[in-house]
Amino acid sequence: MSITVFRCLLLSLAIVDGNSYAASGHEQDQLSLVQQQLDIIERLSTRAEVASTSEPNERYRFDYPRLSQDIQRIRQSVQDYMSPSRAQPRDPAELVGDYRLDTLPAKPLP
Repeated sequence: MSITVFRCLLLSLAIVDGNSYAASGHEQDQLSLVQQQLDIIERLSTRAEVASTSEPNERYRFDYPRLSQDIQRIRQSVQDYMSPSRAQPRDPAELVGDYRLDTLPAKPLP
């Protein structure tokens, strides 16, 4: 399910263009749909995290907190675009986009 969440996140990113202000009602409607999709992606991610059964000896696991932070960042960027308070420079920080965590090998018991 994490691949589906990641694909939806990328689709949402492709739809949002932060270089200009939302000029038309149609664009605002589309961006509202993006916001709704972000809510769905976040709910799916939460369900996937609860359902995940990470074994202590697995080398990699999905970084759900990082995904949640990136979703929040996208959500805030879309909201800022739709309702700008004043002209401000863009936030230069980028999304992380890497959601694989390396787990440390388990220490052998003495």
